[in-house]
Amino acid sequence: MPERKPPRGRDRAKTRGQSRNAGARRPPPGAGEPEIWPYGIHPVRAALANPRRRCLRLLATAEAGKRLAPALPDGERSQNPGNSTPALEPPALEPPALETVARERIDHLLPAGAVHQGLALLAEPLPQPAIQELLAPGRPAGPSPDGGAEDSERRVVVVLDQVTDPQNAGAVLRSAAAFGAVAVITTRRHAPPESGTLAKAASGALEHVPYVQVGNLARALDALKSAGFWCLGLSGDAESSLAAADPGGPLVLVLGAEGAGLRRLTAEACDVMARLPTRGPIDALNVSNAAAVALYELLGRRETVKGDSPL
Repeated sequence: MPERKPPRGRDRAKTRGQSRNAGARRPPPGAGEPEIWPYGIHPVRAALANPRRRCLRLLATAEAGKRLAPALPDGERSQNPGNSTPALEPPALEPPALETVARERIDHLLPAGAVHQGLALLAEPLPQPAIQELLAPGRPAGPSPDGGAEDSERRVVVVLDQVTDPQNAGAVLRSAAAFGAVAVITTRRHAPPESGTLAKAASGALEHVPYVQVGNLARALDALKSAGFWCLGLSGDAESSLAAADPGGPLVLVLGAEGAGLRRLTAEACDVMARLPTRGPIDALNVSNAAAVALYELLGRRETVKGDSPL
C-alpha cells in the first residue's frame, strides 16, 4: 500500500484555477444537442421512469407495446406480463403516447442491426452535472484519506481515457451501476456521446449513473484530487496488484483504451498504478471486463466480506 499523503495535484488545481472549470455543465437540451433514440426493453423502460429524461416519442410493435404496458400510466403496475422485467414506478413526467408501428419502421430509424426488441424512444440527452455536483454533500462518503473511520459506503468514480467504443463504454456504465460507482467520466472528444447504442449496451444504467464528458481530463482529475480522491490507473505493466495498491478512501479508477492504454499525461496524473492479477495464456481483458473486475475488488468484495452472497 502506498504511503498515505494528500493526492498530487491539489495545490496545482487551485493555483492554476483548473478545478473551477472542470466538468462544467453541458448546455441544456435544445441548445444544439442532438436528440437520441434509446431502444430495447431495458433502456426504454428505464428512460421512461427517469424524471430527468425528457421523452418525445415512443414507438413499439404491437407485441412490444404489451410488454411495456406496466411502465405506462394506464398500465397495471402490479402485474408482470410474463417477462422477467418488474414494473417500474411511474415517471415524474407524462410519457409520450404509445405509437404502434411495424417493426420495419423502427428498423429504419435505428442503426443497422440494432437489437431493438420492437421498442424505440425519441428523447433529449440528459443534462450533465458538473464534477463538483457529483461530490456535493449528501453523496456517499468513504474512509478519509488520513485513515479516519468510514462514514458510509465508499465512493468510486470511473474515468475512461479515450475509450471510443460505445459498447465498451455502455458496459462500463452497467458495471458502475451494479457496484455503486458515483459516476463515469470520459472525454468530450475521442469518446462516444450519449446515444441509443450506448444506452442499449448500458441496459438502463445510463439513467442511473451520470455519464459526464469533459473537455480536459487532466483538469477533471485535479478537481477530484482537490475533493480528496486518490487517482488509481490500471495498467498491465504495473508492479502492484489492485488489491495491494488500493489506498482506501474515495478513489478514481482510471482506465485506458484497449491496446493504447492510458495516455502518458493521464498516467502521470495518477497517484498510483495497479494491475489486475491475470494469468495464463490470456493475460489481458478488454476495458469493460477490466472495469467490472476492478469495481468488484473495490466495491463488491466489501459486501461479500460482510457476509452477503455475491450471487
